[in-house]
Amino acid sequence: MRAMLLDGSRMPLRAAEVPEPEAGDGELLLRVRACAVCRTDLHIVDGELTRPKLPLVLGHMIVADVVGEDRRVGVPWLGWTDGDCRYCRAGLENLCDRAQFTGYDRDGGFAEYTVADERFCFPLPDTYAELDVAPLLCSGLIGFRALRFTGDAERLGLYGFGASAHIIVQVALHQGRRVFAFTRPGDAEGQAFARELGAEWAGGSDEAPPEELDAAIIFAPVGALVPVALRALAKAGSVVCAGIHMSDIPAFPYELLWGERVVRSVANLSRRDGEEFLALAPRVPVRVRLKSFGLEEANDAIDHLRRGEVQGSAVLHLRTSD
Repeated sequence: MRAMLLDGSRMPLRAAEVPEPEAGDGELLLRVRACAVCRTDLHIVDGELTRPKLPLVLGHMIVADVVGEDRRVGVPWLGWTDGDCRYCRAGLENLCDRAQFTGYDRDGGFAEYTVADERFCFPLPDTYAELDVAPLLCSGLIGFRALRFTGDAERLGLYGFGASAHIIVQVALHQGRRVFAFTRPGDAEGQAFARELGAEWAGGSDEAPPEELDAAIIFAPVGALVPVALRALAKAGSVVCAGIHMSDIPAFPYELLWGERVVRSVANLSRRDGEEFLALAPRVPVRVRLKSFGLEEANDAIDHLRRGEVQGSAVLHLRTSD
């Protein structure tokens, strides 16, 4: 089968012909139809996530057909947990110390075929085409988990308006919230995109919103945005850091945190997150803006994402012969 392989950090992916994988006990053999590209993939390629299996097939937002069945499934980042550790027993499987992650510990979807633990695959809403549903499997799921941690905040700030934010702004508006979007300074196109999707205000991350925020989600992997978001926050508000990697957070005065403000992270996702979000998305309904690439264009997709040239989501579209 065709696959794009990562041989080491800070190396481009290599197109290769590799053996088709074999499904083990409890696993499904899957024919990949689409796989969205995530900022986490950039962190792996750039060596900021330091322990991937090598060589590695990236990709953890996989839409695939089950080989030998008339069934379509989605494969997310969380690929396996032990089910027995203190976190799993407490309903926090996303924190399992032995967890295996798709496109990191297990080969992912930048290939014609993959295998996945059936317990961690999601049925997908029939209303979505393969390209449109792929970004929901991480950009949507992580954003949804982050949104839940903001409680009932009415005035919501989104720092970084990319794949996750363009999905979550739609969910937040559906819930009756008011959204304030922050982009890179000077990104007029990104700010217009946010307003098009319903943001009440959009500006650069170097600007203050027109009023205080009740909560903020930071999607951009930029630690310096934490004190910026805290400064915009009303008392008792929360800042949720939604990325798997972030640059160092600079020192800031306790005054910014005082007033019972909270800073917290989001780690991975749970199957419950997936089930609830994939049931909600068609009711909103969430619509994804995307740019598609062929499998062999995976390096181009990663580069476009790194340069901020993708409005919405980047998705690899695979066409395989039966």
